[in-house]
Amino acid sequence: MTFSKVLDLSELPENSHRPVDFKGKRIALFHYRGKITALGNACLHRGGSLGDGFIQEIEGEPYIACPWHGWQYNIVTGKAPAGFKDCQSTYEVKVENGEILVSEKPATPAFRAEHDHDPVEDLRHLRYQTTPASLNVLGISTTNLNPELPRPSTSEYALEQALQIAKTEHGANTKMLKLRDLKFRHCEGYYSRHEQACTWPCSITDMDASDGMTQVYRDLVLWADVVFLATPIRWGNASSLYYKMVERLNTVQNQITLHDKVLIKNKVASFIVTGGQDNIQSVVGQLNTFFTDIGFVFPPFNFVAWSRGWIQEDMENNVELFKRSRYIKRSVKELVHNSVQLSRQIKQLDTSTLRTPKPSIRDSRGGHEE
Repeated sequence: MTFSKVLDLSELPENSHRPVDFKGKRIALFHYRGKITALGNACLHRGGSLGDGFIQEIEGEPYIACPWHGWQYNIVTGKAPAGFKDCQSTYEVKVENGEILVSEKPATPAFRAEHDHDPVEDLRHLRYQTTPASLNVLGISTTNLNPELPRPSTSEYALEQALQIAKTEHGANTKMLKLRDLKFRHCEGYYSRHEQACTWPCSITDMDASDGMTQVYRDLVLWADVVFLATPIRWGNASSLYYKMVERLNTVQNQITLHDKVLIKNKVASFIVTGGQDNIQSVVGQLNTFFTDIGFVFPPFNFVAWSRGWIQEDMENNVELFKRSRYIKRSVKELVHNSVQLSRQIKQLDTSTLRTPKPSIRDSRGGHEE
């Protein structure tokens, strides 16, 4: 085994670790419990830098946790914790004359286990459930309710009416997602660590397929032809549940910027916005901006809205007035009609040459001029 110097011992004090460049590759060095060890630096999951990770104790042994998604490896053996078969490559280490010497070739190679069952295989391989003739209409309710103290929701009521009209008058297949029931985690900002750390499916879904956003990804990306999203107005904005979902949909948008890969094609979005006070056009503006940014298209007049204005504080009357409103009955029906008509039209479009005039990772490398 051939060894070469990688660092002076003084550059790796006790209880420290770091990534280093070594013979055309990158390795992670560790100095714990009086022993220096070395592993391959790229995590077997998504390539995160193990040398920038965190030491964690598991059954009395030190493991390095990848800073991207938390995959763990024993810093001596390279093995994943019990129950996992993955193993990171290891290198032999010597200390001579105050210098750290590392074997130029791995003592043991890296091994990534093949898992028998991939619970998000349909998402990973984009197994779309839409066809040129399908009409799958998805309703997303972003209102938050206490299930033990139920109350009427005007936005959700109108959404239910929209789905019923789509089903009975247009023959659509319909689904309703209530975000409050899905119990999904907030975005944890993996993109802020490294653009490649934010993955499709979402890094959280990749680690935990039971997370509630998994169903949103399946229905929104793979199943729906038309999406109706309903939100109340909360302090002049869409609901906090809407924004919680949108942050997790960064995984859809970043496929465009990182891989020039558009996940949303030939899909229509329209909106239902209700509130005790105004700010309707501002809320709809944000909805339109986000949904167009991930690939949805809109019919003319793509929202229905309800607000009784600044001084109408008699909320005990609001729901009843809403349900009796001729405007709501008519406009919801027309919203569905416009959306379905557009869906049928855009399914004839060839998206194989679709261009995305958006920032790309390629624009960040090599400057802004050609």
